[in-house]
Amino acid sequence: MSRSREHDLGALSWTRLDPAVKNPGRPAVALLPIGSTEPHGPHLPLETDVIISLETARRAAARLAGLGVSAFVLPPVGYSVTDFSKDFAGAIGITRQTSLALVSDICRSALTGGFSAVCLVNSHLEPDHLAALRDAARIVSSETGKPVIFPDKTQRRWAATLTDEFRSGACHAGRYETSLVMSSDPGLVDEEARRRLAPVSISIGRKIKEGAGSFLEAGGDQAYFGDPAAASSEEGESTYDALAAMVETTVMEALR
Repeated sequence: MSRSREHDLGALSWTRLDPAVKNPGRPAVALLPIGSTEPHGPHLPLETDVIISLETARRAAARLAGLGVSAFVLPPVGYSVTDFSKDFAGAIGITRQTSLALVSDICRSALTGGFSAVCLVNSHLEPDHLAALRDAARIVSSETGKPVIFPDKTQRRWAATLTDEFRSGACHAGRYETSLVMSSDPGLVDEEARRRLAPVSISIGRKIKEGAGSFLEAGGDQAYFGDPAAASSEEGESTYDALAAMVETTVMEALR
């Protein structure tokens, strides 16, 4: 579990940050954690995706520092497209257009402010949200001539490094995400509720391809898919290692 804010940009003064972004011999990369505010079953907090992205970014920043890269974790984006969870309390979303504009503006500002690259560290997998991130990375990279990196875990290369449940598609607030929250912020997991939950072995990804437009239409009447009762902090730790390595590898490839 990483509690250090050593690499958090928001915890620094500008006088501490300035030399890092102006050092010509050491690239400075901004890591932007992106999540959502939406239901994750009866056992996980609404900010689950933000928790996972922030923890992943902090761990990746530490790894990148060991490779000679000054990596800074930006304050997270906590609002995204959440149309699939619209039937449940706590789903607070924005449109795809707003998401595209918001992420694009943040990336532009970071790059014009001296950063060598921006990496989008995302844990929210709704299709329109992913499309907005891909568009933002493409547009701002083209405009600025600097890389906006998006290690998309739905791509086969990265999905292959994650858990069986993630690859199955039955992974919203299931074993995969529950293990990650148990590892990084266990006090936010309702253990009594978690242990009572039966597996929901429905691939949300497959249901989307079949035309489902919400969790309810896909069969998730409690806003979760997968097997949260089987989660463990040990699995969360190993999964964070894989997620941080994903960010590290993608950033280093872009810088080279």
